[in-house]
Amino acid sequence: MKFYKILIVLFVILSTSGVSYAGNPIIPNQGVNDPHIRIFDGKAYLYATHDKSAQNTTFIMEDWWVWSSVDLVNWTKESVLEPKDTYIGKDFKSAWATDVAEKDGKYYWYFSEANEQTGVVVADSPIGPWVDPLGKPLLTSEMTPTHEYDPGILKDGNEYYIVFGAFNYHIAKLANDLISLSEAPRPIKVSEARGPYTNDTEGPFAGKKTDDKPFLHKRGHIYYLSWGAFYATADNPYGPYEYKGELFNDESFRDGTESPTWPQGYLQGRHGSFFDMHGQSYFAYCDISQTGNRYFRDTFISYVHYRDDGTIAPIRVDLTGVGEYNVDKGVIEAEDFFKNEGFKKVELKAGGFGVAQEAKVAELVFPNIRGLKGKTELRAEFEDPISYEANLEVLKVNPDGSMHVIGPLEPEKSSWWKRLLGHSTKIAKVQLKNLNDSENIVIRGTLKTNENIPALDSFVFE
Repeated sequence: MKFYKILIVLFVILSTSGVSYAGNPIIPNQGVNDPHIRIFDGKAYLYATHDKSAQNTTFIMEDWWVWSSVDLVNWTKESVLEPKDTYIGKDFKSAWATDVAEKDGKYYWYFSEANEQTGVVVADSPIGPWVDPLGKPLLTSEMTPTHEYDPGILKDGNEYYIVFGAFNYHIAKLANDLISLSEAPRPIKVSEARGPYTNDTEGPFAGKKTDDKPFLHKRGHIYYLSWGAFYATADNPYGPYEYKGELFNDESFRDGTESPTWPQGYLQGRHGSFFDMHGQSYFAYCDISQTGNRYFRDTFISYVHYRDDGTIAPIRVDLTGVGEYNVDKGVIEAEDFFKNEGFKKVELKAGGFGVAQEAKVAELVFPNIRGLKGKTELRAEFEDPISYEANLEVLKVNPDGSMHVIGPLEPEKSSWWKRLLGHSTKIAKVQLKNLNDSENIVIRGTLKTNENIPALDSFVFE
């Protein structure tokens, strides 16, 4: 018999709080793209390129931008790095993709000089001011057979690696100073690789197996090499890598995000980066569905869910984005939390994902839930039947921080004869009163035995 407690805590957000309805794109109509997001001291920093104008008919990218956010919803522009303040030494219209690493309180920002070379600047904070310590490129155009641009940085334990290139990726370990290499770059092998141009029979990139825009990240013992919407895995950073598939499929796109798109389709142009924050995984990437201009791109962020075998489930693309929720869209998936302590994502037997409690006391945070005015009931669905002995209740946090119980979250009741026949339910409900249109919700589970509770699949407001 299972005894546990789930508390759903409602944090009141007043209309004067200034919360943005940002969604996707996260920073609209400003040409913020090629997003590499890094988390420093619990805060997200977006290192981005900048398409100059919505009227662009080619790539005009004159500087690099830094933005920050604590909630992935509200973004603040922190600083701008101009090419003339680096070894480039002049105004420049091809300030291409970048990435950042931190070591011992120093921040190293690696940037592309068009599709030819890579430089680095250093600062004492994630936002600068930046200094070019070399006065020349770190990766020079003659270093390898590929083009030395589109850097991606992997921190693996105490080691740092830089990956770069187009169609023929290379990787090198960085030296301890992070502004030089400790070894000659090595080519990366990817078996059965595919890219946006693989099926093309004409054009400058026809038949190419990968793309540019390489990015490395690690989860558990698996290394992931991605290039836009495609990825491969290996058991060490040098590879060889085995191609695993595409990050998006035809069912990925919601809310009118399927078009406009690139000439080769939605798998083209998705320069992006993976990152984790508060126990959740994300992919930040380029999109043009809202601008209709491949030379004036936006940044989207989506949730990432890894299967038990290490592969990545198809990523959902929508305008709601992350860190906020719209009840008018229907069900809120439990695995799409903003913050997690004591739960873990699990694959459900029927498909998809849910969350299962690991710690005796655990919390899931769902902030910025919109459209709650007039809603009177929360219905939570579990993967398996839940016990009638389960102790579930809802607390509301008052403006002064105190809490009071709104009411119990209880298994849905059946008729007496169904209970007599052993009927059980996967649904638990709670009645809600006087909700503001926007609330923050925390789902808290308290285990009273060592038995597992059923995985939480989703919840909905009615």
